Amino acid sequence: MTPADLFFLVGAGLLAGAVNALAGGGTLISFPALLALGYPSLTASVTNAVALWPGYLGGVLGYRTELRGQRRRAATLSVTAVLGAGVGSALLLVTPGRVFESLVPWLVAFASLALLAQPWLRKLFGGEADGPPNRMVYAGVFLGGCYGAYFNGGMGVLLLTVLGMFLHDNLHRVNAVRATLALVISTVSVVAFGLFGPVQWQAVAVVAPASLAGGFLGTRLARRLSAKVLRGVVVAFGLGVAAALALR
Repeated sequence: MTPADLFFLVGAGLLAGAVNALAGGGTLISFPALLALGYPSLTASVTNAVALWPGYLGGVLGYRTELRGQRRRAATLSVTAVLGAGVGSALLLVTPGRVFESLVPWLVAFASLALLAQPWLRKLFGGEADGPPNRMVYAGVFLGGCYGAYFNGGMGVLLLTVLGMFLHDNLHRVNAVRATLALVISTVSVVAFGLFGPVQWQAVAVVAPASLAGGFLGTRLARRLSAKVLRGVVVAFGLGVAAALALR
């Protein structure tokens, strides 16, 4: 790895960790960065999933204040997320790379558009602040776990959309639960891919600490953004990356 490659990966990891802490989508930065350095798609995906784990941890630590009073909610949803992540990890390890690449733009675009429609969908399905989650949220979190482990890109967008539909609460508090579930899903992926996937540990050693620092920075920035601005930034970013991946 050349010094230029090293600098490039550090920057990608830092930015990816920050974006993941904001609302998800950091993989859409670090995954293309690994592809640009010549890694095959499957190798880049599993390496990226392992490398971004510290960033998710940093995001959860940064949201400690917003998680107060909703730890039970986060814990019950985490069990469902683990099950979904187990299924998604297994699917990725047996899916041909060409099929995997063809699905990614559509999945990211769908998640971004769903987040755009989140206020309307939340009114349609309802939810109670600080109460037990609507039962339908478990199905959504399970699918989010499958998707997040299969391809990390846009996982936060999808999870935030699902939680926003069924948890009638402040967006930043919902985002804190989203960060917790993303960490849980990422942890399952790290174990599965570390044992059975073609992880490039040299790249992990560079991206991982950068994503951790980015996670802390991202939570601070998220608190300064209004709910509308936060949603708009994530939707625009998700649609832009989906288009770029489709053209690629």
